[in-house]
Amino acid sequence: MRRRRRQKLPTTPIVLEIEKLSHEGRGIAHHEGKVVFVTEALPGETVEALLTSRRENFDEAALDSILKASADRIDPACEYASICGGCSLQHFDPVAQLAFKEATLFERLSHAVPEAGFEKLPPLTGPVLGYRRKARLAVRYVHKKEQVLVGFREKNSSFITKMTSCQVLDPRIADLLPALSTLIGGLESFRDIPQIEVAAGDPDSEGCSAAFIFRHLKPLPANDQTQLLSFAKEKSIALYLQPGGMETVHKIYPADGKDRLYYSLPEFGLNLAFHPTDFTQVNAEINKAMIAQAISLLDLADSDVVLDLFCGLGNFTLPLAGFCSQVTGVEGSREMVERAQENAIANNIKTADFFSADLTQPMAGQAWFKRGINKVLLDPPRSGALEVLPEIINIRPERIVYVSCNPATLARDAEYLVEKGYVLASAGVMDMFPQTAHVEAMALFVDGKK
Repeated sequence: MRRRRRQKLPTTPIVLEIEKLSHEGRGIAHHEGKVVFVTEALPGETVEALLTSRRENFDEAALDSILKASADRIDPACEYASICGGCSLQHFDPVAQLAFKEATLFERLSHAVPEAGFEKLPPLTGPVLGYRRKARLAVRYVHKKEQVLVGFREKNSSFITKMTSCQVLDPRIADLLPALSTLIGGLESFRDIPQIEVAAGDPDSEGCSAAFIFRHLKPLPANDQTQLLSFAKEKSIALYLQPGGMETVHKIYPADGKDRLYYSLPEFGLNLAFHPTDFTQVNAEINKAMIAQAISLLDLADSDVVLDLFCGLGNFTLPLAGFCSQVTGVEGSREMVERAQENAIANNIKTADFFSADLTQPMAGQAWFKRGINKVLLDPPRSGALEVLPEIINIRPERIVYVSCNPATLARDAEYLVEKGYVLASAGVMDMFPQTAHVEAMALFVDGKK
C-alpha cells in the first residue's frame, strides 16, 4: 500500500482577516473556502501567516507579521511567550482574556440549555502573573547548545524552551530556573534527569514551602546526591527523588519526617497539608475565592447534609463542615482520602467524614449514600460528571454546585440536569489559569420540582 505523500506547504505568507478566537485561543480566519486557525492572532486583526499544516476541513498557520493590530494586543510580560508552550494568551490583555473565557462558557451553556436564562456570576479573579504553584518542568541536555535546559516545552513541539525565567510560575520556583540548569549540568547524571516536578505551599517560617522532585532514570552517584542536597539546603527547598514510578518518590531533605507542604484558608480557620505529588489547585487566591463562592451558592443551613464528590484532600469538604450538620467527601484515590482524614483530625473537624469509592460505579447501597443528603457539590475531572448524575438525581438534592474545568462537559451535564427537572440558576468563570485559554467555571442547579 502506497503512502500518501505529504502536501508541500507554501513558503509565502498569506494575508488573513481574523474573525474570532477558537475555544483554545487561536485566531479563526477563512482562506480559499477553508477555516484557518492562526496561533497568537486576535479578533479584528489583519495578519500575515505561514501555513504549518493542511487538513481536509481546516488549515493551521503561525503568525508571521501583524498588518493591523487589535486594541487588545499587549506586549507579553514574558520574553519567551511566543515560543514557550506554558502560556498561549500573554499577548492578549487580561481583561479581554477574561471576557473571552466568559463568552466561551456562556456560549456553550446557552447552546446546551437555551431557555435557562441563568444569572451570570461575576468572574473570580486574582493575580495574572506569578500565580502558578505546581508544574512539571522538562529537563534535557542539548548537545548543540552544550547546556542543560530546564523549563516548559515549546509550542507544539517536544523541544524544551531555552528559558531563564517564567512570569507565571510562583517566584519561589521561577527564580531557581537558571540555578537548576547549572546544577544539573554539573552532575555526572546530567543526561539521566528528564523532569522536575515542583510544588509550593504557603510560606512557612519553620520549614521549606516549596518542594522539588527530581526524576532520575539511573541510580544517582553519591557525589550527585551530595550536590543536590547542598543545593536544597542553600535554596531552602524540600528535596525529593523519584527513581521509578510515583510510588518511589521519597524525601531526602529536610530529614524531618514531614512529607507535607501546607496552604491556609484563613476565612475558614483551616490549614491543609498535602504531599507535593497530591492534586491541589495551582492558584491559591482563586482557590480561596472559589471555596467561598461554592459555600454561598449552596446556601447552607445548620441542618443540611452535604455530599462532596471528587473531594480530593478535602479542599471543599472541610470548609463546608463549618456551615452544615454533616458533610461527606468521596474520592477515588485512597491516598487522597487518607490525606483528607488527616486534615480533618489536624483541624479538629468532627462533622466531616471521607470514603474512597470508584465514582464510575453505582452508588446505591453505599453507606455514605444513605444519609438524608439534601445538597451536593461536584468537582469532577475534565470528563465531567455524567456517570454520577443519574444517581444524584434519584436522591433529588435541593441544590447542586458544579465546579468545572471543562466548559464542554459542564454544558453537556447541564443539559442532562435540566432535562431531569433542575434549573440552571447561575454560572460564572474562575480565572484559575490566567495567560492560557483554560476555562474553569462554577454553576448552581436548583431542583425545579421543589
